[in-house]
Amino acid sequence: MVTDTYERLKKILADCEEDVRKAAGGNKAAGTRARKAMQDLRAAAQELRAQVLEVRNVDGGAKP
Repeated sequence: MVTDTYERLKKILADCEEDVRKAAGGNKAAGTRARKAMQDLRAAAQELRAQVLEVRNVDGGAKP
């Protein structure tokens, strides 16, 4: 579960690389796609954060 979300996060970032480069060159459509990808990235990061916290709480906290 956590690793699946992390892999999705990495895929979103890798998939938007070309659009980010194009947006830096002035391509407005690529900028729109890059901004959408960043919103998706943010959502995936929040989901991953919640999953990690859940795993920590289920395991009973830090282990010695």
